[in-house]
Amino acid sequence: MSKVRYQLFLDAALSTRFEQLAGQPGATKSGILAAALGDWLDRRSRLAFEDRYGPRLDRMSLALGRIERDLQILMETLALLVRYELAVHLPLSADDDAGRADARARFESFVVRVARAVASGQRTFSSGDTAR
Repeated sequence: MSKVRYQLFLDAALSTRFEQLAGQPGATKSGILAAALGDWLDRRSRLAFEDRYGPRLDRMSLALGRIERDLQILMETLALLVRYELAVHLPLSADDDAGRADARARFESFVVRVARAVASGQRTFSSGDTAR
């Protein structure tokens, strides 16, 4: 591994501190300077990374927060709808085969409509709509 020699100029106070640090067992001036320069360059590259991608990550975090909020609203709406439907409609009697067949047909129709809407990208309700 080849090394390149540099000549540095330090002010007196920094030079004194540097000499004291280099005087410790196992420390070398070259090792100290190489480690310090490496740390400084790493810190600069991290700052450049944050400057470049930080705003994007912030926007993504905000978008995820809005999605989470919207999902909570959707789940609460669905839960209230199910609770309402269960409270309003009386259960079918055990021998009401016609009512069960009608309910099964309505449910299958509902599932087909949902699948069609999801596949086509249609939205029944979006944040910009008022009422449909």
